[in-house]
Parts: sequence; structure tokens; C-alpha cells
Amino acid sequence: MTAEHPVGIDELLERVRTDLDRVEAEAAHDAARTGDALLVDIRYAALRERDGLIPGALVVERNELEWRLDPQGSHRAPEATSHDLRVVVVCNEGYASSLAAVSLRQLGLHRATDLVGGFQAWRSAGLPVTTAPAASATA
Repeated sequence: MTAEHPVGIDELLERVRTDLDRVEAEAAHDAARTGDALLVDIRYAALRERDGLIPGALVVERNELEWRLDPQGSHRAPEATSHDLRVVVVCNEGYASSLAAVSLRQLGLHRATDLVGGFQAWRSAGLPVTTAPAASATA
């Protein structure tokens, strides 16, 4: 990728996805249920409030993802225990999550991948969704 030949987002997604073993909703659900994977929801708050949450998923906004999932980082989440951790990143429709998973792989989380179709595919598959807690009201 050089300045002379810029890459569009569609081509970039195609390239990065060749190295990911992306998972479908049912497989992600099974992996999370058996403890084989950590689901990480990177959707922003408005989408979580509108559509709900995946029970048991770790919610980490996209701009904090690398800091929270780096097992060596000073701001890591308790769940970020090892570079062997299988992380399945979930965004709204499965686009931003691919780029996020590649970023996690660059940190050494070699099993990071993402959910094909994102949260919308999860919900369409009839998998569990809980209502997001309402934002606190200000007086």
C-alpha cells in the first residue's frame, strides 16, 4: 500500500479478512458458552442502548480496545489474561470488527477474530440479547 496506489476500504477489508478465521453467530455463541472465546462488544453506547447487549460479552468501546485487551498493558481488563486468549470482536454489522481484530493480532493476540455480520447477525440468529441498562438521567 503506497501513496501512489491508495487502497479503498473494501479492498482493505478483503485483504485483512484473509488472515482471520471469522466466526458465524452460532459458533461464537458456542465458543463463549464453553469458555473457549471472549466476546468483546465494541459498539458505541447508542447502539447498545438501542439494540441491547450480548450476555457475558465484555463491552469495550473501539477507542479503548487495544489498551483494554493487551495482556501486558497497564490498563488491561481483568479478562485480558494471555496472548493465547481467543477474542471474538463484535461490532454492529461485522465491518469495523475485522479491522479491530487485526489490530489485536498486531498486539500478539494471535487468535483474535470477529463475528461475521456483527451484532445484527447475532440477533437475527435468535441468540440471547439483554436490554441495555438505561442511561442515567441528569437533573
